[in-house]
This record gives sequence, C-alpha cells and structure tokens, in this order.
Amino acid sequence: MSVLAPHARSLADGIAALGIASAPGLHARLLAFGELLLKWNRVYNLTAISDPAEIVTHHLLDSLAVQPLIAGLRTLVDVGSGAGLPGIPLALACPGLAIHSVEAVGKKASFQQQAKIELRLDNFNILNRRVEAIKPADLPAGGVEGVISRAFSSLADFVRLAGPLAKTDGVLYAMKGARPDDEIRALPPGWRIADVRVLTVPGLGAERHVLSIRRG
Repeated sequence: MSVLAPHARSLADGIAALGIASAPGLHARLLAFGELLLKWNRVYNLTAISDPAEIVTHHLLDSLAVQPLIAGLRTLVDVGSGAGLPGIPLALACPGLAIHSVEAVGKKASFQQQAKIELRLDNFNILNRRVEAIKPADLPAGGVEGVISRAFSSLADFVRLAGPLAKTDGVLYAMKGARPDDEIRALPPGWRIADVRVLTVPGLGAERHVLSIRRG
C-alpha cells in the first residue's frame, strides 16, 4: 500500500472543502505526485516536510487553496517553485492553464521534469534558471497573465524580480503565512496591493494569506 493511501480521504475532503471542480483523475494524480515527492525527498532533500499527512495539508491542499483566485487565467509563472509548489498541483487541477515553473536549483528542476513526465503534464514547463535571467521574450506572447510565488521572497524583491514577466495588466500573487504588513509598506512605487485574501486550508492550523499585486 502506498504511504499516502491512508490520507486519501483527507485529500478528497480537502479538495471538496476548497470548492475545486475536480479535473479527470485529479485525486489519483495528486496522490501520485505526493508519492513521487516523498520518494525523491529521501535522497535529494527537496522539502523539510516528510510526514505523509503533512504532504497532503502543507503542500497539496496549501497549493490548491489559491486555485479559485487564478481561475480564468490562461498563463502563469511560478517563481522559485522548489519541488513544483504550487505549480504542479495547480497544473493538475487546471488543465487549461499553461504554467511555467522557474527553479534555479538543478536537483529540484530535475524532480519537476520527472514529475512532468510521469504525470503527463502537457501544460507544465520548467525553466531551470534564476528568475532575473528570464526575459519576457522567453515566454509565449512576451509575458504572462499571472505570476505566483509561495514564500519566495519579500514583496519588494518579488515585484522587482518577477514583475517584468507579467503583462501590463497582469497580476502578481504572493502566497504568505501571516499578513506581511511591513512588506506591504515597503512595496516599491509603481505597484499596489489590489487584494489581500485570507486562505483557509483544510487540516492546516496556520495563517495563510495571498496578496494580489498590480501595476499602478
């Protein structure tokens, strides 16, 4: 039996609680991704989380919690994605969304490539480069509708490094724990907070916020 099998019900209940319309095979594919992450983590130390129950809550459901906010986007860049979070769970849940995952660390990018192959993620692309080395011209249509990060950096650095990859009317989504008021005050000129949303992640007893940032 797989190590995540005892937590399959928690995953299914969490997906339902988040109000996510389940794409074909989503539940099984998320479990397969979690299993692959645990397997690679034993050798490559991709994440500090090794408990199967926490893989479900802290990684899979935590990544999926932002899905309602990005519904309708066609293109998304995931900056500093590490083990493919939130990019891979979102790619599984949103087959019509093209996701470009930016990860500078080779072993993490290699894991993402293996996950892409095993999960047949045609809508997921890996860029094994530092974000500052990527230009809008490197992306289809010269930019994307959304850029997301999950505890990647301060808001100021996120805007400085990843802002150029978003189209003029694009949105930056910063996934944070506690509301980062000091970082909000330090946001550079030319950018504004368009929305601050509290996320409730099933089974995760910790604060979660996502900040939407726009030009203007």
